[in-house]
Amino acid sequence: MNNIEIFNETDKQIEELDTVKKVLEYAVSKEKLNNVEFNVIIVDNSYIHNLNKNYRNIDKETDVITFALDDEDKVITAGDIDILGDIYISVDKAIKQSEEYNHSFLRELSFLAVHGFYHLLGYDHMNKKDEEVMFKKQEEVLNECEIKREK
Repeated sequence: MNNIEIFNETDKQIEELDTVKKVLEYAVSKEKLNNVEFNVIIVDNSYIHNLNKNYRNIDKETDVITFALDDEDKVITAGDIDILGDIYISVDKAIKQSEEYNHSFLRELSFLAVHGFYHLLGYDHMNKKDEEVMFKKQEEVLNECEIKREK
């Protein structure tokens, strides 16, 4: 049994969160994971700016930041559940980026959540080859869930 929790720590009503959770559940099943747990925490720019500054020494907001718990191949478990970590998403950045990229807020929020999920699994985009692998997986999940780029 998998457990994905989404917490909205902002004062904004976000109707899209139920769909985002379904997209993440699909990504988990696509990766054939069982008994995993992770959280998605929706925050504002100020909160994510603080996280980015304190944990990455980058003094500005970002759209998504992840804290994976499987450091150095040691998986954190609670009973028989693997705890993957936390994904923080700035709702402010998601709104702004959906407008900049001319697609729906649902598309941007889903993209950021799936992007964070793959980071929790150890995928990264520090070089072109790794980026291609990670982004291909993300796009497959979003396309298969019919989360399209257009509004």
